[in-house]
Amino acid sequence: MSNEKKPDFSNVQSGSGTTEQSKPDFSNVQSGASSTEQITGGGGGTGGAGATTYTVAKGDTLSHIAKAHYGQASKWHAIFEANRDQLDDPDKIFPGQVLKLPASEG
Repeated sequence: MSNEKKPDFSNVQSGSGTTEQSKPDFSNVQSGASSTEQITGGGGGTGGAGATTYTVAKGDTLSHIAKAHYGQASKWHAIFEANRDQLDDPDKIFPGQVLKLPASEG
């Protein structure tokens, strides 16, 4: 046996901490988004050029909307195709529904 002294750790205290900074408080942050860009999509290469929207009123039909906006009731097909994402049946539109009206093709 050697006469080496053993280290004395009797006064050592433990603890834990972190070097990570406290997390920021985002509780008062409110989110929202707005845009002046018109949302368009779907059919026939209109690409949004000249496309507008129309909110369906009570008693409206696609033919009535087409007559009012294009001058020809027969153009209801264009409205229907531009709104295939929300319309399955051209006879089932309802008040308050917002339809895309593609630009008239002449």
